[in-house]
Amino acid sequence: MLRRLHKDQPASFAFTPANLAWAQGQITKYPVGRQASAIIPLLWRAQEQEGWLSRPAIEHVADMLGLAYIRALEVATFYFMFQLQPVGSVAHIQICGTTSCMICGAEDLVAVAKELISTTPHTLSADGKFSWEEVECLGACANAPMAQIGKDYYEDLTGESLRALIGRFSKGEVPVPGSQIGRYAAEPAGGLTSLKDHAAGRPAHNASAALAVGLGDTVKRIDGTEVPLLTPWLGKATKPAAAPAKAAAKPAATPPAKAAEVTPVGTKPKALKAARAGKADDLKLILGIGPKLEEMCHKLGFFHFDQIAAWAEDEIAWVDENLEGFKGRVTRDKWVVQAKILAAGGTIEEAERAANDPGGKQN
Repeated sequence: MLRRLHKDQPASFAFTPANLAWAQGQITKYPVGRQASAIIPLLWRAQEQEGWLSRPAIEHVADMLGLAYIRALEVATFYFMFQLQPVGSVAHIQICGTTSCMICGAEDLVAVAKELISTTPHTLSADGKFSWEEVECLGACANAPMAQIGKDYYEDLTGESLRALIGRFSKGEVPVPGSQIGRYAAEPAGGLTSLKDHAAGRPAHNASAALAVGLGDTVKRIDGTEVPLLTPWLGKATKPAAAPAKAAAKPAATPPAKAAEVTPVGTKPKALKAARAGKADDLKLILGIGPKLEEMCHKLGFFHFDQIAAWAEDEIAWVDENLEGFKGRVTRDKWVVQAKILAAGGTIEEAERAANDPGGKQN
């Protein structure tokens, strides 16, 4: 399916303070130079905040991670979890239209969505509360047909049961997710044929439905006012230790030997105070350089492809070490080999092929 950015875009995007703190915490999950790995959680948080992913939001996340905009756009347009247009204020309904669901009545669900919400997918209902789309397999084939409403699955649906669900959501109710014909999970529709003793003592809801019921909401989005979960992978903060009791004065200790000076890594390449003729090359054409990294290069005095193309091994090491927050990017993305191609008049495609060649040279 062709997925494009919406024709109407907001002027800007910024994370709320709480969501920004959360996003910055997520980035710390990954080693220096691998911040791009945080792209999916950050895009998801942006969507949770706004309801959908706008171009400014995608570009904002790309800037945070030092990515070229096209790289972030590739991720946002690939996954169905990302909505590229405004969605209903109450819920966005994703109806599975793949084989099992289609055989079992997905067309009836689509007909209800067209009747109650909009005749076309990705279009808001008249009251702005709902939107819908047909998606590929959501993995609940045994309980077909089904739909994902908000974050939860509603299974064993019929046209009438979907109609009732939409009505309840519209009134502010929170229907219990899962099977709508009483199945506990994905056991045979006619009832259990084994493990009947185990079933007798099970909870009222399976784990997925129980979590949604416990939260009391299945469609609420994170709006940025919640206390963010920051960096549990770094360990919880502890209270400062109490100051130790003042000890008796001791004779002054012998001063420790002076530590050896740390030798700076590599050699700084020749830099310029400003771009030649006042016009810098578009360094973002180098795979791996986004707006933030281009700005950082300018601050270090690098404005042109031929400058980067001329870096020797020790100069590459210096730049790799001094790209604060993006250490190692020159080597990882083969900036030098790409810059040589671009400086010689080669195409972006040729430069990217060289960067992606696992057996290619670094410079």
